[in-house]
Amino acid sequence: MVYLNGEWMPIEQAKIPVLDRGFIFGDGVYEVIPSYSGHPFRLREHLVRLQSSLDAVRIANPYSPDRWSELVREIVARNPWEDQGVYLQVTRGVAPRDHAFPKGVKPTVFMMANPLVTPPQSHRDLGVAAVTVADNRWLRCDIKSVSLLANCLLRQAAVDQGAVESVLLRDGLLTEGSASNIFLVKGGVIITPPKTNFILPGITYDVVVELARANRLPLEIRQVAEAEVRDADELWLTSSTKEVLPISTLDGKPVGHGERAGKPGPVAARMYQLYQDYKRTVMRAPADAQA
Repeated sequence: MVYLNGEWMPIEQAKIPVLDRGFIFGDGVYEVIPSYSGHPFRLREHLVRLQSSLDAVRIANPYSPDRWSELVREIVARNPWEDQGVYLQVTRGVAPRDHAFPKGVKPTVFMMANPLVTPPQSHRDLGVAAVTVADNRWLRCDIKSVSLLANCLLRQAAVDQGAVESVLLRDGLLTEGSASNIFLVKGGVIITPPKTNFILPGITYDVVVELARANRLPLEIRQVAEAEVRDADELWLTSSTKEVLPISTLDGKPVGHGERAGKPGPVAARMYQLYQDYKRTVMRAPADAQA
């Protein structure tokens, strides 16, 4: 079951007018919210980011946070899977094709849920391959826009080389992945770039930073040079669906040094366990505390 403009229906019945600006211009924003055993994860934070994206593109939020929370919980309840990924999208609405914003147009709201598939255990045990690619996206990567053609091309660059993710570099500095944030470890210190207009403010990114600080793990949030990425002891990607996933090879070369080269490192293993422990704690909290 999906939600479209105030109605629940089977996905096969959902229809969008061809003049919807999301279809014509990619004029809209979205969120993906993981739900574990019926509990949406970090729902409040996802809705804050949704509001930030809507504000940035000047679309009025059609619902209050409470109403969004109700809808997210309802779509989870209406679908059968234990763990789900809730996708919600807001576009500017339907109007004659013109680049300028139309006036008096009602936003289009769409929501669907899919089974939430996290990486297999083999990826956790062995790590995954990644490649470096020049970050040629626009200058507002902090907006979670439905205009994802650049990200699709960057992700495909990894797939074409048998890799899972592209690690993006702009002007000699690390930004993020095509669909993830990137962390590295050097000398026991966790390092990641700061949030800027070149980086999507990841919800999982925030959780990892919070867990590192809460557990007194050395952490630096700063600009990261390409040479540091290539010389890292450990490299990870993080996202709502990938959680904390180690990268074992970069551009066909093993990540790390000595006996641990090409193998997931101990800091990644600890952070993954901390993340799982945190998820269980959050899921045991009352629903109103998670909203």
